[in-house]
Amino acid sequence: MGEKMAKVLIVYHTLSGNTEKMAKAFEEGAKSIPGTEVVLSKAFDATLDDLLGCDAVAFGSADYFSYIAGALKDFFDRTYYPSKER
Repeated sequence: MGEKMAKVLIVYHTLSGNTEKMAKAFEEGAKSIPGTEVVLSKAFDATLDDLLGCDAVAFGSADYFSYIAGALKDFFDRTYYPSKER
């Protein structure tokens, strides 16, 4: 019987493309670990099911006026309360 694969979710937002490059580098590194599945998703596209179905999560955002990107904040707003007790 095979080992359970670990699933890593990477949620990011990018305007210039730099954060996407970082997210893809993280994806590449995570995929190099045997038994690891990686889901790479832009913040507006990521869902509650993506979050609930992962074993680990990484977030990527540029710094906008000392705060995260609005798209990432939107992801947190959409998923925090529905996932809170799970």
